[in-house]
Amino acid sequence: MAITAADIKSALAGNLRGIMSHQKMMPPNRKLRAAESDQKRLKPSSVLLLLYAEKEELFACLIKRPSTMKYHAGQVAFPGGRIEQNETAIETALRETYEEIGIEPAAIEILGALSELFVDVSGFLIRPFVGWLRETPTFNINKAEVERTILFPLMKFRGNLEETELETVSGKLKVPCFHFDGEIVWGATAMILSEFYDAIEDGLTRE
Repeated sequence: MAITAADIKSALAGNLRGIMSHQKMMPPNRKLRAAESDQKRLKPSSVLLLLYAEKEELFACLIKRPSTMKYHAGQVAFPGGRIEQNETAIETALRETYEEIGIEPAAIEILGALSELFVDVSGFLIRPFVGWLRETPTFNINKAEVERTILFPLMKFRGNLEETELETVSGKLKVPCFHFDGEIVWGATAMILSEFYDAIEDGLTRE
């Protein structure tokens, strides 16, 4: 059965699992909540889980960050960044998506939001939004911020978790992940995807 934008919108309007979902893909020895001592280093930010359907298959538009980036260099991520002054979280997600991969905000329908996520190693406090494109996207990549786009076939990876050993800023870690197209999807990106999968599963069950 093909999953529609209406299905996703309905699923996101339900009760999200939050930390319960995030824990499934959380790297070891990481905090899920910001402590009082973390408040000064928090970087409020937002990202966009951008979806489209092709031949009844659901895809997410992921990006690979260049190795020159200050934070999360070389990692697979969602378009997004820090929230600027006088800007809402949704406005940030749409602006960053346009700046990074060239998708016009007017082409995107926001279906809802996922739970806020704290990234311990960098201090980012991420608000993920889910957007929908009615057509297969044509990208205009900002090479300073994006090495390449990755069109991730979402439902092929639902429940298909693996583990791999990675060299991270915290040393060598065995982390839960998804392998796709020669890349490893892990960390905050995988944790956000985990909650999306759970939301869809819960939404379909309610129906």
